[in-house]
Amino acid sequence: MVYEIYDLKNATKEEIKSLQKKSLEILLYFKDFCEKHNLLFYLCGGCCIGAIRNKGFIPWDDDIDVFMPREDFEKLAVLWSKYADTDRYSFCRTNKEVNYHHAAASIRDNNTTFIMRHSKDDDINHGLILDIIPLDGCPDSKIKRLKQMFFAMAFSLFNAQRLPDNQGKFLRILSKILLSIFRSKNLRYFIWKYSEKQMTKYKIKDCKYITELVTGFRYMKNKYPKHIFEKAVYKEFEGYEMPVPVGYDTYLKMAFGDYMKLPPEEQRRPKHDTVYINLKESYKKFKGIYYCVAQKDGGKR
Repeated sequence: MVYEIYDLKNATKEEIKSLQKKSLEILLYFKDFCEKHNLLFYLCGGCCIGAIRNKGFIPWDDDIDVFMPREDFEKLAVLWSKYADTDRYSFCRTNKEVNYHHAAASIRDNNTTFIMRHSKDDDINHGLILDIIPLDGCPDSKIKRLKQMFFAMAFSLFNAQRLPDNQGKFLRILSKILLSIFRSKNLRYFIWKYSEKQMTKYKIKDCKYITELVTGFRYMKNKYPKHIFEKAVYKEFEGYEMPVPVGYDTYLKMAFGDYMKLPPEEQRRPKHDTVYINLKESYKKFKGIYYCVAQKDGGKR
């Protein structure tokens, strides 16, 4: 097993396999925890495609993403600190004091290192990640839906506080302008907290549709029929039975089109821009070496 990876985007098959094997450990613990506490989740994105097309990871996939209905998502935040093995795994979510530059939440392996370039100057948990993406109710009214998307974009920008990747040049420029105008930490916090409250006020039980609001404009536009997320069905994933939405085919076609067709060869590569990965050593060992380097040097770099 490979324990150190320096250039993830050009990683070897052996390096990616090692990363996936360690990520699977987080998923298995997460699944067990959710089952014990009656929390609903499903594999989503590349992991859901992998479960259907590959019965496991897509060969070049470099992370695990799961969906959770908003109600279960918020319960998880409370239950994790009480009942999970927090010495091993931490529940991480941006708050007023700590920013993960990520609008969703995550479970991070405290005994590993996965330092992303956009966070290399931040003294945060840099462990290997399982991303948790909340699902929210989507209003029928076009006006209410436009307002929801507006607040979702405001939330994502001022919560993550970084320029969006792969969202188009216009949104990147607009985000840069807005972040340059609203510089105050307290003001940014007020904006994203208010926006979060507004965008999540439509409860799934009261809506016909479901949407994902923290994964960028491309997916935010999707209005999924609620019935496709009514329950989970289980599909093989790396030799284990893992939950996917009961309407996984509809979800995947709406989100990705012909998901059974392989992408062009040049796109078959990991997506994360990382500084350093270590699957055996805690990120804490590398403070001042691969992250928070400027702080250690007194701001000289």
